[in-house]
Amino acid sequence: MRFLSVFVVSCLCAAVALAQTAGVAGREFAHPGLLHSREDVARMRQRVAAGDEPWKSGFEVLRADACSRADWRLRGPRDTVTRCPSGSRGNSEMVLDGNAAYQNALMWCVTGDEAHARKAVEILNAWSRVLVRMDGRDVQLSAGLNGFKFANAAELMRHTYPAWQAEDIARCEKMLKEVVYPPVANFALHANGNWDAACIKTVMAIGVFCDDAELFDRAVRYFRAGKGNGRLTHYVVNDTGQSQESGRDQQHAQLGLGLLAEACEIAWTQGVDLYGECDNRLLKGFEYTARYNLGDDGVPFAEHIDTTGKYRHKKISADGRLRLRPVYEMVWNHYENRRGIPAPFTRQAAEKIRPEGAAHGSDHPGFGTLLFTVPASGVH
Repeated sequence: MRFLSVFVVSCLCAAVALAQTAGVAGREFAHPGLLHSREDVARMRQRVAAGDEPWKSGFEVLRADACSRADWRLRGPRDTVTRCPSGSRGNSEMVLDGNAAYQNALMWCVTGDEAHARKAVEILNAWSRVLVRMDGRDVQLSAGLNGFKFANAAELMRHTYPAWQAEDIARCEKMLKEVVYPPVANFALHANGNWDAACIKTVMAIGVFCDDAELFDRAVRYFRAGKGNGRLTHYVVNDTGQSQESGRDQQHAQLGLGLLAEACEIAWTQGVDLYGECDNRLLKGFEYTARYNLGDDGVPFAEHIDTTGKYRHKKISADGRLRLRPVYEMVWNHYENRRGIPAPFTRQAAEKIRPEGAAHGSDHPGFGTLLFTVPASGVH
C-alpha cells in the first residue's frame, strides 16, 4: 500500500509537470539570467560597497581565492578535454580556467575593476578558439560541470561588458552548442543522479546564453519528468527527503542536490518555479541531508533501487558525513528569505560553514554567502 501511494504521488507530480511545461516555446529570456540576474549583481555590488554583512565577509572569501585574481595564468586551452578514470587529459586545466573565468566575471561585476573583465574575456576567448572535442567515459561530468562555469561567465560578460567583441561572443556560443552541448544533450540515464543533474543545469544554461528556448525547455521537462535518476522525484525519492545517493555517500548526495538547486535558480530567474515542484520536494531533500550531516541520527531510510537497477541501498551511508558542501546558502535563502518557507536544518548547515567558500573542483559555484544572500523581506 505504501508503494502504491508513493507511485500515485509520483505520477501526479509528473502529470502536473508535463502540463506546466506545455506551451513555453518562444519564451523571451531575461539577461543576465543564469545564477545571477541584473538585480542580483546590483545587490552584491551595493552591499559590498556599503560594507554590509554577510555580503562583505562573503566577498572577502571570493577575493582571496586564487581563481579570482585578475593576473590569473591560464592553464589551457586544450583542443580536446578527456575525463576518464583510466586517464584524463585537459580536464584539470578546463576546471581551473572555468573557475577563473567565472570568478573574474563576478569580481568585475562586484568591483567594477576592468582588469577582471579583461581576464574573464581572455579565458573565454582562448578556450573558444581552441576547444573542439570533449570525450571520455565521464564526459557528461566534464561537459556538465566545466561547461556550466564557462556558460555563467559568458552570460555575465555578454550582458555587463560591452567591450567583449561580437565575433568572440559568437564563437563562445559555437563552443557551447557544438562542443559542450552534445555530450549532455541526452543526459545520463545510465548513471547516478548527480550525472543527470549536471547535464540538466548545463543544458538549461546553454539555452539561456544562446537564447535557445528549445534547450531550456528540454532541461525543464527532464527535471520534471525525465527517465533517469536526475529527475527531481527520482533523485529525492520520497517525501521524507531521502535522495537516490543517500545510501551511497554524503558527498555525492550533497552534490546531486546542489546541482538540481542550481538548475532551480536559473529557472527562477527565468520565471519558472522548479523550487516549488512536487510540494517543495527539493527542500525536503536538503532538509533531510542537512539534518543527517549536522549529526542527527533520526532521519528515516527506506531501502531503495534506482532507475537503472544497478544501485541498491539498504541503509544510509556515513561515508563523507559531517563534511558540508557550500550548497546551502542558495537554497536556504530561496525558501526562507524569498518565500517565507521554514528550512531550519538547511539554515543551520549554511550558518555552520558561513561564509561559504569555493566548491570542490568545478562542482558548484561556491561563495553562496555573497552570491545568494537576499534580504529576509523577500526582495530579489
